[in-house]
Amino acid sequence: MENKQPKANGALIAALVIMTILAGVSSYLLFEQKDVNKNQESTIAARAEELSTTRIKLDSISTALDAKIAEVKKLGGDVTELERVRGQLEQDRAALRRGQRISISKYEAKIRQYEAFLAEKDTLIAQLRDENQVLVTTNQTLNDENSGLKTERQTLTDSVQRISAVNTDLSEKVTRASALRAQNVRVFALNSKGKARDASSDEVKARRVDKIRLQYTLLDNPLTRQEEKEVYIRVLDPSGAVISDEGTGSGRFDFNGQEMMYTAKQTVPYTNNNQNVDFTYTRGQAYKPGKYTVELYAEGFRIGEGSFAIR
Repeated sequence: MENKQPKANGALIAALVIMTILAGVSSYLLFEQKDVNKNQESTIAARAEELSTTRIKLDSISTALDAKIAEVKKLGGDVTELERVRGQLEQDRAALRRGQRISISKYEAKIRQYEAFLAEKDTLIAQLRDENQVLVTTNQTLNDENSGLKTERQTLTDSVQRISAVNTDLSEKVTRASALRAQNVRVFALNSKGKARDASSDEVKARRVDKIRLQYTLLDNPLTRQEEKEVYIRVLDPSGAVISDEGTGSGRFDFNGQEMMYTAKQTVPYTNNNQNVDFTYTRGQAYKPGKYTVELYAEGFRIGEGSFAIR
């Protein structure tokens, strides 16, 4: 009985030792597993941070690239290369979003390339700005020159118009100065026998008037051309109506843009020597009692006037 007791105690002690050893090993393994998990979590967190930073950088580059494309377009530059790079950048951003197995170092290299490309385009944009400023300055200079030319042309036009107005005024003055002038306009009444009475100073009985003879003097004028002149004669009755009869040579003529009736007309060879002119008019019917007016017109001017009276 005494021999069995020590053996049992030895076995118990051995079992306790083994259990203690196993417990220690388990604790060690558990501790090691915790360290592994912590390291994995740290790695995953660091990876996530790298991915987030990379994504932010790519987003920033995309925003800057869009801004440069818009500015180059505004400045009139070529955006073909910028558009191509933006397409590649969008592919890289899409791959990053999909979480594909990627090399952060590779993306960092791409980011450096994109940043270098943007810096290069900054230089291009600066050149385009300078070129556009030159164009703006040139355009402003051309506009100023064009405005100056317009002002000069307007000044010349105004000068031409003033000169034209002066010439027109001078021409009108010369024309008026060269107009014929009829003086001493007198009217004689002729009876059927040809006897004449001065109807301009004495009233003449109507029954004694078969014809009227007009006499006047064309004054000399060195500005008037010596040539045949058409003289229009208007005889106005006491009511102011023009005596006219196409059968006796009456008609119409233009005076200051207005059509007027004339009683008769004659062609006078102007000699510029205070020449006397006669003209006989046969009416063909009796004259009413009253005062008659005789008006003479030539070359657009009223050149003289006379009157006679019938009782």
